[in-house]
Amino acid sequence: MDYIEVLGLAAAILTTAGYVPQVYKTWRDKSTKDISLTTYLVLFIGVVLWLSYGILISSLPVTLANGITAFLLLFMLILKFKYK
Repeated sequence: MDYIEVLGLAAAILTTAGYVPQVYKTWRDKSTKDISLTTYLVLFIGVVLWLSYGILISSLPVTLANGITAFLLLFMLILKFKYK
């Protein structure tokens, strides 16, 4: 694994981890009143497109980061509808 791949993995870990506190807080508090449905829908669609791109170019950092982020965003959307 070269340094560029390591850089990509580090970026993937950090940007994906940024969603974890919001998901945890929303799940713990069972409240989504301050969460924008439009924002999370747009982010989810964008991340799914990035995931598709990562798969097509066989990029582990892009695929990994966006796969996990898509899961976190989908979970947030589910919570948004559940606790509406």
